[in-house]
Amino acid sequence: MRLTCPACGPRDRREFTYQGNAALARRPAPAAPPEDWHSYLHLRDNPAGASEEIWYHDPCGTFAIVTRDTLTHAVAGSIPATEARR
Repeated sequence: MRLTCPACGPRDRREFTYQGNAALARRPAPAAPPEDWHSYLHLRDNPAGASEEIWYHDPCGTFAIVTRDTLTHAVAGSIPATEARR
């Protein structure tokens, strides 16, 4: 699989580290009740198909949001994480 680093261009997947789903809600506050932490850590959907993921390009230190199909591993594109919608 090849991913496109926003700074370096197309690169082999082995140069990247998967950082997680870009659509996940951020972690609960440290003082949140245990139920919130349980939900955050263990109760996640795992849908097949198009997904936005955060990948870190190890050589240059760039984070990218990659749109990828989880069934075929086809990569539709990537953008710098700094340009991701909030």
